Amino acid sequence: MTNADEEKLLTLPRKKFNFWNLVWFIIFIGGLFVSTGVTKTSLNAFFTNFDQFSDIFVQMLHPNWAYMETVIPLLLETIKMAVLGTVIGSVLAFVYSLLIARNIVKNKAITGILRVIMNIIRTVPDLLLGAVFVAIVGIGPVAGILALAICTFGIVVKLFYEAIETIDPGPIEALTAVGANKLQIIVFAVLPQVITYFISYCLYAFEINVRASTVLGYIGAGGIGLYLQQTLQVFDYAKTGTIIIVIILVVVLIDYVSSKSREALMK
Repeated sequence: MTNADEEKLLTLPRKKFNFWNLVWFIIFIGGLFVSTGVTKTSLNAFFTNFDQFSDIFVQMLHPNWAYMETVIPLLLETIKMAVLGTVIGSVLAFVYSLLIARNIVKNKAITGILRVIMNIIRTVPDLLLGAVFVAIVGIGPVAGILALAICTFGIVVKLFYEAIETIDPGPIEALTAVGANKLQIIVFAVLPQVITYFISYCLYAFEINVRASTVLGYIGAGGIGLYLQQTLQVFDYAKTGTIIIVIILVVVLIDYVSSKSREALMK
């Protein structure tokens, strides 16, 4: 290979100028300025009140450890909410994924309608779901569990049905050829190929639910979030610091264990 050939290989290919890329860039920058003006966003307001932020942060760095007696039971309630919400939502997502996977259900009309319903459910944010269930069942962890179950359903069903549609069709065709029914095909041809993915997706949803359950308490959906809101409202930042530190430690620990478990499953 000559030096000229080596220089050609090391030289990055040049792309032709695309006029529409420039247009979209200008639109993006213009939208950024318009949005800043409409929302009256100003960094000056942040720096003007930075001293107040510093004072609050310093108070949070001196947590009230005596408050731990109240925090621990609430934290356990939050974790229980996440566990129950994950289990309920995952079970629903498991069944629903089999109904909308087009290599399992061949009727496109049925799978199409069910997918539209799934997409509608997935668009509803967890806080809105929590507020709705608080209005239905009242303040408490039940509302949070129901909201987390729906959120888990939206996460897991999307990932799982896509995993089902990418499996090897060979085992399904073999069982169909010998006269196996749908249940036998699912048990012996589908599940062995995707069960590890399903467990991994459930663990991923559990990570999200632990964090989401702390926020749902702000709207009365149970857990430690309600007390976090109360301590902020009465300006008791020492107790707020205690709650935040405990939440961070628990979330980091759960994320680590869950990530390692998912890595082990996917090997």
